[in-house]
Amino acid sequence: MTRVFSGIKPTGHLTLGNYLGAMRRWAAVDQHESDALFCIVDLHALTVDHDPARVRRLSRQAATLLLASGLDPRLCTVFVQSHVDEHARLSYLLECVATDGEMRRMIQYKEKAARERVRGGSVRLSLLTYPVLMAADILAYGTDQVPVGDDQTQHVELARDIAVRFNQRYGHTFVVPRATPPQVAARVMNLQDPTSKMGKSDDSGPGIVYLLDEPDVVRKKIMRAVTDSGRDVVYDAEARPGVANLLEILAACTGGNPSGLSGVYETYGALKRDTADAVVEALRPVQERHRELCADPGYVEGVLRDGAERARAMARPTVDAAYRAIGLLPAATADGAAVTDIGVTV
Repeated sequence: MTRVFSGIKPTGHLTLGNYLGAMRRWAAVDQHESDALFCIVDLHALTVDHDPARVRRLSRQAATLLLASGLDPRLCTVFVQSHVDEHARLSYLLECVATDGEMRRMIQYKEKAARERVRGGSVRLSLLTYPVLMAADILAYGTDQVPVGDDQTQHVELARDIAVRFNQRYGHTFVVPRATPPQVAARVMNLQDPTSKMGKSDDSGPGIVYLLDEPDVVRKKIMRAVTDSGRDVVYDAEARPGVANLLEILAACTGGNPSGLSGVYETYGALKRDTADAVVEALRPVQERHRELCADPGYVEGVLRDGAERARAMARPTVDAAYRAIGLLPAATADGAAVTDIGVTV
């Protein structure tokens, strides 16, 4: 089966954008049609200032919401990145293959570093190098496909470049992955700023629908969504981004087509009401299952423990092979024998 890997970073509460753009497809399609791994990438959350207790809390919440969204540990592997040492082990090796220029061309680094320079500060070194850790996340598992939004495609391309370069220099070790962007609602936009993504680490709360928002809060946020000048409900992402965003969300929740839905509505108010109802209904089963899982924390802990064990068993042979290929001396066992990447003493 095709192997799929994707992850969620616990830097904020998960949003409607996370669900419609990724999580729902993971549950409905990827876990059934592929050998799928879904990871809470908590090491990535350390690249910026953070509260340790909050990272732990958000990591658990993210894992619970992944399961609540329909991921089934009998069909896929759900785990926490830091529970599998192979991610960090492989990341350093790949840093020895990547270049400084590649890292500094990454859009997220350039944007965040520029903002910090204006404030008179600087970013953490890990923000520069974390795309290599992301490449390690992907390459450790022999991943074929990485379902990502368009804002992460550049990082998957970097993983491809590193894999090809490593294979050419040191022998074939890694599968070369490819990005597979979702077809509908790949990028849900902020309700108050429809030119910006609905990001979980954003602080503009009124523009973000969180997966655990109460129905009344969801309705209030959508009814107050920014629209555009004019009165016609027309789907035009460039000229009418506010209306287009609402139509995209409604289409994603109901299985419709944004362009086709635009002809159904004569007023913004009617579009907002239907969109709000559709979002509330889409989130209802997720929130109900989340409450059930929170009442049984031992189940979630067991899923993460078993998932880490499976992930470790999948990643270790590839990472050990990379260590050997790049020229590192195999470790010796207690009796003095060397251990190869497949566990055979010599």
